[in-house]
Amino acid sequence: MSNKGLKKWAVAGALFFWSVAAWAEYKLNLQTPQTLLGEKIYDLHTIVTIICFVIFIGVFGFMFYAVFKHRKSVGHKAAQFHENTAVEVAWTLIPAVILIALAVPATGTLITMRDGSEADLTIKATGYQWKWGYDYLKGEGEGISFYSMLSTPRAQIDGTDVAGRNANPNYLLETDTHVVVPVGKKVRILTTAADVIHAWYVPALAVKQDAVPGFIRDTWFKAEKAGIYRGQCAELCGKEHGFMPIVVEVMEPAAYTAWVGAQQKKVAAAKVDPDKTWTLADLKAHGEKVYAQNCVACHQATGMGVPGAFPALSGSKVVNGPKDDQIKLVLNGKQGTAMNAFKHLSDVDLAAAITYTRNSWNNKSGDAITPADVKALR
Repeated sequence: MSNKGLKKWAVAGALFFWSVAAWAEYKLNLQTPQTLLGEKIYDLHTIVTIICFVIFIGVFGFMFYAVFKHRKSVGHKAAQFHENTAVEVAWTLIPAVILIALAVPATGTLITMRDGSEADLTIKATGYQWKWGYDYLKGEGEGISFYSMLSTPRAQIDGTDVAGRNANPNYLLETDTHVVVPVGKKVRILTTAADVIHAWYVPALAVKQDAVPGFIRDTWFKAEKAGIYRGQCAELCGKEHGFMPIVVEVMEPAAYTAWVGAQQKKVAAAKVDPDKTWTLADLKAHGEKVYAQNCVACHQATGMGVPGAFPALSGSKVVNGPKDDQIKLVLNGKQGTAMNAFKHLSDVDLAAAITYTRNSWNNKSGDAITPADVKALR
């Protein structure tokens, strides 16, 4: 064989082994389940896939055999026939038997998936554009509430930090606050939304439930192994749909109890004295945090918004106009636009955020919006 021929074979061999290695990294199946329910779903998926594959091989194998064996070139002529009772009965009964056989394990799994009774812990997950709000309603940790939003650095999202993005295995799947639950406990998740339809989806825990405005839906899971499991919103919910991940951290019972204690201390420390007299400086400082959690994705840290999508707040006639008009807009939103209602925020948070916008960037109103101002217009 010539050197040229050897080179061709060498290149072909290299490409073959490279393709095998690449294929090994390519994930075609479901994530490895971390719950017993997830294992049931995984097994059911595998059984159905195998049955579909066997049917595919049988049907197409017989079809290609018949076409090849009875082709015109070897002298076969097309047969003329119509009814065949045996064939018609067979192609009716066989699919019916297969469907009934699949319905038995599928029904059992579906019933288990919908049984959220006797939960050890209940958490409400509320979808917002574009973050999640969590309220611990029942069980150890009751009373804990927080928002959870994407924490991937903006430079990685924008592509200006390509090296950082490539080195980040959890790119777009990391949050500033985790949903923390204990291992081996049944956790019921109640889902709803404040604006549009979202979906709470963590594949490793075998949970996926739509969050629909005005409705409470539920799902549940019981993680069998401590660890961190990631998911994201699975409904097309708007411009930042791809930027609202979910991170569930499953802890051992002792670690979870310690986390609950730390969170309850934070809740107590964050409680606002209703008799507190708020200064402009206090409201601006608190408002900057509220703005960063709720407004920055649309109106940007610079207050300049996104041209053609979200209006600028810096120099805005609304922000620099009558304070009551801005309070009403923030409370109730504006129909037909991307401006959602923010009634779910406290009077203090709303007053602080509005004060911040009226006294930042090119806005110098000098107004201090008080919680009482917001309460009066609710």
